[in-house]
Amino acid sequence: MSLLGKGLQAQAWDLTALLNAADPKAALPARNLWLARLLEWLRHAPARGAAGEEPRADAAPMPVRRLRHLLNVLERHPEHAQAFAEVWAGIWRDVSAVGLFSDVGFAPRMALWSEFLLRLRLRLLPGTVDSSDLGELFGPLFPDEADEQWLAAIDDELLERLAALFARAGSGEAPSWREPMLDGLVVLVSAVHAAGLSSPLRLRMSPELIADRPFTQLPHALEQLIEALPQQPAQGDSPALRQHLHYLRALLERCRQAVNSVPEHLEAYGVSVDIMFEVEQMLARTQRIEALLDCLVSDQPKRELLRLTASLVGVVHERRSIRTLFARHYSLMARKVAERSAETGEHYITRDRAEYGDMLRRAAGGGAMIALTTLIKFALLALGLSAFWSGFWAGVNYAISFVLIHLAHWTVATKQPAMTAPAIAHKLQDIGTPEGLEGFVDEVANLLRSQFAGIVGNIALVIPLVLLVQLLTRALFGAPVIGPKEAEYVLHSLQLFGPSLLFAAFTGVLLFISSLIAGWVENWFVFYRLDSAIAWNPHLIARLGAARAQRWAYWWRANISGLAANISLGMMLGMVPALLGFLAIPLDVRHVTLSSGQLSAAVGALGWQIFASPAFWWCVPTIALIGVLNLTVSFFCAFKVALRSRGIQLADRARVSAAIWRRLRERPRSFFLPPRAASQD
Repeated sequence: MSLLGKGLQAQAWDLTALLNAADPKAALPARNLWLARLLEWLRHAPARGAAGEEPRADAAPMPVRRLRHLLNVLERHPEHAQAFAEVWAGIWRDVSAVGLFSDVGFAPRMALWSEFLLRLRLRLLPGTVDSSDLGELFGPLFPDEADEQWLAAIDDELLERLAALFARAGSGEAPSWREPMLDGLVVLVSAVHAAGLSSPLRLRMSPELIADRPFTQLPHALEQLIEALPQQPAQGDSPALRQHLHYLRALLERCRQAVNSVPEHLEAYGVSVDIMFEVEQMLARTQRIEALLDCLVSDQPKRELLRLTASLVGVVHERRSIRTLFARHYSLMARKVAERSAETGEHYITRDRAEYGDMLRRAAGGGAMIALTTLIKFALLALGLSAFWSGFWAGVNYAISFVLIHLAHWTVATKQPAMTAPAIAHKLQDIGTPEGLEGFVDEVANLLRSQFAGIVGNIALVIPLVLLVQLLTRALFGAPVIGPKEAEYVLHSLQLFGPSLLFAAFTGVLLFISSLIAGWVENWFVFYRLDSAIAWNPHLIARLGAARAQRWAYWWRANISGLAANISLGMMLGMVPALLGFLAIPLDVRHVTLSSGQLSAAVGALGWQIFASPAFWWCVPTIALIGVLNLTVSFFCAFKVALRSRGIQLADRARVSAAIWRRLRERPRSFFLPPRAASQD
């Protein structure tokens, strides 16, 4: 409810005071305020039952019962009825209703973020009745979401009594609503015509569906329809009117088909939320045009007009919803990001012994690089840089390391879950059958086995390599690279009952965010066709040659997602804790492979007596749990996004869980080791 509505509700307005306050000669803002108070009176029951009101046993909503009571009072007091009707007629005469029919619910520009700012303003700032635009007045007049329901519940008898009451004003005729509705139609058709011919949509529509130029024909078709409309609704329609109406609606349907082909193009060539926003805006405008046409040609125009009014109330409240805006228009983007991650994630899932062995080798390569990264991190800490620059250069160190791992086709185990979750979510679409459920369990086993291989491969090299460097430097130079002071810090920072597990979960969130960034960057790359721009750029072709430019374009298309994921992850691991430190938020990162390398460095610094220290043995389960949290948090976040983007409701959780536990009891080996035979476990 708006601030204006809350203020009106706080005041006690009885019907007698409202009828006495009806002044046809008052200024327009005063009459608008009177109308807002009247509608507020309809919504809320009095503190005590008023004489003559409908009994509460009536099934009609409270506003409808109070409206019936209002009409009873006005029919018994003609002087109040006359003033009441004149105020309504005066308001209708002095306000413009074109905006109500043509603008309410639609954004002025094809930009999602400008619409977000507008909705934020509508939610935070109070509305005003000092306006001559009925579209702007509609929000303050109907601030309650339930207004749509009670307006639609007004029956034919009440509707006829209201029409008779309005007919008392001025010339003896009800205020004309046809002229502003026709003007609204012209505005709407012009908007659909312009948007349909704009390059962002026209270039993405199916050529077959716009071959007969439906958008170009819309304005002329509307002109013919308006010329064929009778002067009064009671005059009925004519064969010419029916023909022009059928033709206009056929054009609108053709336009809708063309607009509905835009998402198919976006699915293949990259998503733009602004274009999807304009697609939905255009489809909504065509539906509004249909609703206005129903009012203009119906043999019951009052009923159609009331139905339209109720729907406009719903549109006004939907226009205020920020959550609806983003949930609707980012769903396709989320789906495309998830699908691009799923394509990458397929490479991280092993299904046989050969792939399992390859995963171990690639993870071992990643572990070797992380060993070097760990040593460089300690060297950076030894420089004593400020918090910002320490975090920045740590992020650069991580980013370079992850990029080199990616280019060498190695892997880091903790990067896998955010990529593999969308691939797993895709399998959920087939769990309705026993075969589909069994296939999903197979994929879960494949995933867990792949994660196990990744972690084992990473740790299998990072621990001995860091330890070897420590022992070699101690033997050659008399002191290890990482000294006892840094080793004691490592033992203290990896304690089980400290904040390490919270930091590990936070790191899982950063891993998930890096996968989103990767999907978004790849979508951006594809949407703007940068691979084509590289392949056919005249300057690049002149310098590299056509064949090399094509190979360069293909390389960027194949690697842009991996580069974005690794660079963003590395910089976040280094910079986010430093930036949060400026805000006094003590969050740090805990990465299982990096933590394993750090503990190995501590062993090399303190010697074999460290194994007698309880602090060391507390670090061992901590690192194991860090790995679990890194994996599960990033997987869970990515899995939820993948489910939501695909519209999958995991209703049969018990059935899926039972199938996984049954596999774990019957074949636990399949979750950790590859199948012995060529066939999959």
